[in-house]
Amino acid sequence: MNSPRLAVLISGSGSTLQNLIDRIEDGTLPVEIAVVLSSRPDVFGLERAQRAGIRALTLARKSYENIERFNDALHAALEPFAVDLVVLAGFLSLFQPRERYAGRVMNIHPALIPAFCGAGFYGEKVHQAVIDAGVRISGCTVHFADDHYDHGPIILQGTVPVLDDDTAETLAKRVHALERELYPEAIRLWAQGRLRIEGQRVRILPARE
Repeated sequence: MNSPRLAVLISGSGSTLQNLIDRIEDGTLPVEIAVVLSSRPDVFGLERAQRAGIRALTLARKSYENIERFNDALHAALEPFAVDLVVLAGFLSLFQPRERYAGRVMNIHPALIPAFCGAGFYGEKVHQAVIDAGVRISGCTVHFADDHYDHGPIILQGTVPVLDDDTAETLAKRVHALERELYPEAIRLWAQGRLRIEGQRVRILPARE
């Protein structure tokens, strides 16, 4: 049986991409990355893909007049690769699933959706907003993505404490460590056929005997 095929969309260093590559190579994540697409040229994530022998393409967001035309190009680029799941890994533009990928786009956000999320909430901006708000718990959320930033049925969430002496950088490190565990686990559950979308909820089905 062939492994499910992933497209990983990036905009930066590709640390999440590398985590997935490592999990695939050690046999704990039963998928194949068919292609990596970057919205920015000359980012380190493209080099990570090339080192792993993965096809890597760049579609620069600034080359397209609006998000719809950009998504037209993204969908056209994905077409030849027969992708089963689109994985957003630090992708800073809005990917529109459209009919073809409805229920087959996954994203991770470094906060507990529906808090501290949406357009403009990315990277250390999220963690600084958490600290400024005085909340005691943060974390990350893996979810199926739809046509809105950081929105769609939630698959997994995990939490970390927000400490009194935290900076955006120190909080980011703890959240990122959690992301490295939760994102592969969500993809693994999907690859095992154990995720069922029911409206705005995701049911995790028992493992098959």
